[in-house]
Amino acid sequence: MKIETESRGGRTTICLIGHFDSLHIEELTRHLQSHGATVVLDLKELTLVDLDVVRFLGVRELAGAEVVNCSQYIREWIDRERQFGEIG
Repeated sequence: MKIETESRGGRTTICLIGHFDSLHIEELTRHLQSHGATVVLDLKELTLVDLDVVRFLGVRELAGAEVVNCSQYIREWIDRERQFGEIG
């Protein structure tokens, strides 16, 4: 798992790269806290996630983070978790 951060004009994009599992949630949380409310999570290069990460991403999205370039399987999984009440 690799996290790259880019800030422009008050907007921060955090790119998640590789395999992201629950062991990395704490690290990502620190990045999110240090960059404020206007955050974009770019998942273009994210290849694999686990259930805890899917729920974490869904909660972050509900809290105002913009999730972009999300693969179809991750998007469907987030939506399914939200539908069954596991997120939100």
